Amino acid sequence: MQPLPPSDWHPSLQHIIDDMQGEPLNIHSLLANHPALLNAWWNYRNYTVLGGALESRETEIVILRVAVQLRAWYEWAAHVDRGLSAGLTLAEIERVAAGPAAKGWRASDAALLAAVDALIAQHGLPEALRVELQQHFSDHQIMDIISIQGMYVTLACMIGTWDIPIEDELTQRLPPTVTQESFQDLLAADCH
Repeated sequence: MQPLPPSDWHPSLQHIIDDMQGEPLNIHSLLANHPALLNAWWNYRNYTVLGGALESRETEIVILRVAVQLRAWYEWAAHVDRGLSAGLTLAEIERVAAGPAAKGWRASDAALLAAVDALIAQHGLPEALRVELQQHFSDHQIMDIISIQGMYVTLACMIGTWDIPIEDELTQRLPPTVTQESFQDLLAADCH
């Protein structure tokens, strides 16, 4: 299955084409093969991509860690771009691959990274980690951490299954040091 050009999308998806100013992402174009799913998913996508109750910087840390855990280059590239816009430095973004124990994280950032790792490995938050998260985040924010992680795990699985290419415009916006090869190097150095 391949991404569909917007001209081939079902008419019920026009609102998504409009939301994306006529240029939906390749992952949206893949999901357009299943109009009912894309329509059902769209509001959830819009909520999670904006981070719900989380700050955008925190949202991007969660998504970048999912990209590392699932080895998802497409997600990594897209959210390096978004992470830089949200105020993360390139050094912080690269440190995401090293995980919560890496030096330099503030306690709330380390807790976010640990939450993603636990959700993926243990399918929930152990009580001690939940208590730690509650020192930095409200219950609504913790629910959003879980939800954002889950949505991006789903997307990474879709992308990994159908090997969705990255948009050329995105590749052009990335810093020159951010490449698929540099991502693979980060993963190889990661001890998660």
